[in-house]
Amino acid sequence: MSKIGKVGKNLLLILIVVAALITILFPLLKDYKFGLDLQGGFEVLYEVESIDGGEVTKDMVTSTYKTLEKRIDVLGVSEPSITVEGDNRIRVQLAGITDKEEARNILSKAATLSFRDTSDNLLMSADVLNAGGAKVGEDEYKNPVVSLSVKNKDEFYSVTKKVSEMQDNRIVIWLDFDPMTDSFAAEESKCGSLSDSRCLSVASVSQGFASDVIIQGNFEEEEVKTLVDLINSGSLPTKLNEVSSKTVAASFGEDSLNKTFTAGIIGISLVILFMIAIYKFSGFIAGIAMLIYSFVTLFVFWLVGGVLTLPGIAAMVIGIGMAVDGAVITFSRIKDELYKGTSLHWACIKGNKSSIKSIIDANVTTLIAAFILFYFGESSIKGFATMLIISTFVTMVIMVALTRWLIKLFVNTKYFDEKLNLFIGVKNKDIVSSYNKDPKSLHPFAKVDFVKARGKFYILTILLAIIGIISLFTQSLVLGIDFKGGSSILMTTTEKFNKADIEYDLKELGLKEQSIDIVNDETVDIKVEDTLSKAKVAKVESYFKDKYKAKTDIGVVSNVVKKELVKNAILSVILASIGIILYVSIRFKFTYALSGVIALVHDVFMIIAIFSLFRFEVSSIFIAAILSIIGYSINDTIVTFDRTREIYKSRKKVKTKEELRDVINEGLRSTITRSIITTMTTLIPVICLIIFGSHEIIYFNIALLIGLVAGVYSSIFIASSLLYDMEKNNINKKTKKKWYEDIKEAEELSVKGINTK
Repeated sequence: MSKIGKVGKNLLLILIVVAALITILFPLLKDYKFGLDLQGGFEVLYEVESIDGGEVTKDMVTSTYKTLEKRIDVLGVSEPSITVEGDNRIRVQLAGITDKEEARNILSKAATLSFRDTSDNLLMSADVLNAGGAKVGEDEYKNPVVSLSVKNKDEFYSVTKKVSEMQDNRIVIWLDFDPMTDSFAAEESKCGSLSDSRCLSVASVSQGFASDVIIQGNFEEEEVKTLVDLINSGSLPTKLNEVSSKTVAASFGEDSLNKTFTAGIIGISLVILFMIAIYKFSGFIAGIAMLIYSFVTLFVFWLVGGVLTLPGIAAMVIGIGMAVDGAVITFSRIKDELYKGTSLHWACIKGNKSSIKSIIDANVTTLIAAFILFYFGESSIKGFATMLIISTFVTMVIMVALTRWLIKLFVNTKYFDEKLNLFIGVKNKDIVSSYNKDPKSLHPFAKVDFVKARGKFYILTILLAIIGIISLFTQSLVLGIDFKGGSSILMTTTEKFNKADIEYDLKELGLKEQSIDIVNDETVDIKVEDTLSKAKVAKVESYFKDKYKAKTDIGVVSNVVKKELVKNAILSVILASIGIILYVSIRFKFTYALSGVIALVHDVFMIIAIFSLFRFEVSSIFIAAILSIIGYSINDTIVTFDRTREIYKSRKKVKTKEELRDVINEGLRSTITRSIITTMTTLIPVICLIIFGSHEIIYFNIALLIGLVAGVYSSIFIASSLLYDMEKNNINKKTKKKWYEDIKEAEELSVKGINTK
């Protein structure tokens, strides 16, 4: 078969695989769980409190959780989400709910346990039991049973004695019995089926009992545990205090979903075109890998039961830009080898081998930030972190392993041996040879002395910092309701309105304005300092509906949530920085870690300063943007540091400051093009999200945009300069080898037909 025939065969094979993946995965993706922000619904955060002022235990929270699960089943929501957050909070998300007031009333009322006869007459209430007195026990045959601790033994004996003498001598235990809708006659076949009925159990009574009793049945152990929790929830001295809530109209969710997916598709398409323009055929291969990466990431997120939210989609789109980094690092190393005159076959082998450590180091630092964000984050932020973690792992498999395998597949056809420009953008005039010993185009930054010019960049950075500090002291940050507490009102209408109208409306409603942002001719985003009650929420909705025929999306955040959010935000940033310092110190040196983290502080401060200067709103998702930039920016810096360390080692001994300056300059010159390309591939989807995406996450994307620009600036002009100033005093000092530096690197696996003849 001819060389061109082999190339065509390989291309056909790849296209068949991509088509097969799309065919297999698309039907699965239809079953995706979408968050409230993408399909509308109702979200409420409860704090479990003790009625009698006692301590709220873990068992109390678990029992309350079980009760809420039962109540959600009654509401008939198809994809509910209920999670315990912290020690005593429970978040309930009901996507697609239509009557939020009914849902709120059903969820928040105290759990009511009752004992009734088979004609639904009340026999006893939960008062006869000790609070939380239901336990998992065993009968004489070691079968699991429910043990009930009776408090009022006289009443319990009287009732059970009476029932034992009835013709139908059964007691029915109900949770939240509703005389208008519930009856034993209708529920008898389902009674005891804990997922389908509020009828918890029915038991025959043969005599009166004046002691603790057990409920027997053909129970599995898990069923007994659930029954215990439900019974306890009806007898515990607890109540649910609503600390925040949010309502999203279905039309808002659908609009957000469409806009964000449109932005994502445009962003991915532009990144692929950009890669092809830079790396020609190799860029096309990276684009194919990127498409596979996108589907696999969505598939893995679906497998783990992730709920897709706006921030989650943003994490994936951004992850696509970051994933390209692995390919860019590898392509840069391959091009370096080709410039030296190495054959294409060996350039790929050497380039792949020399780039792997940089790729691993860069992705590990992103994972550190993502895991900390997952641990401290709540709701959609946790979804963002989950998507970021999955994206990073899939990057290692798809954008590294798969891209390398595909590149080798085409290199082995030998079709591109004399077509290096077509294959990866390397022109013959740039290749070192006996006729061309020093190609000028090979070193576009050869005359730039980055280290020598560091003073100018220090001064520029200090000036920008001073402007930021002045802005922060004079006008501070525009804190959203997540950090200040209060309520947000997103109103959409076809009626005409202006800012003065909205200001008047807020006065009429007795609300204190925080901000009014007119998004477009039909939508206005209002923030008020008041924490709206359930009654007030209903009044606001009714007011805007009557006056503007408007749909409203109202979110409420209390001081309790605000304090927790601020604490977690500070902890997240501190712990992410410490984790990165430790990792970089182990892999490199402490001076590398310190200079890298100072550059990170610069990036974070620039985001905060610009948000203050331009009066952009700071919300909870802003913290996700900060941590994403921390992970991404150190990623960029580490690639430069890795190249600098490699050059440092190749010099054997650096004896003077001039030699150290040359090493750092060479490290920067050899990675600056890669830094710019990688930043561009991440900026493209972020800009698309800002232009075409949903308004709800625009400030998140603006924070990323600022952070990306600040990150590439600090990686090139700040981090390496700081490294020089820290390392120049260590010249000629003995340094200890890291424990892993004596371990011989594993040779690349030789596979016939891929990297061997």
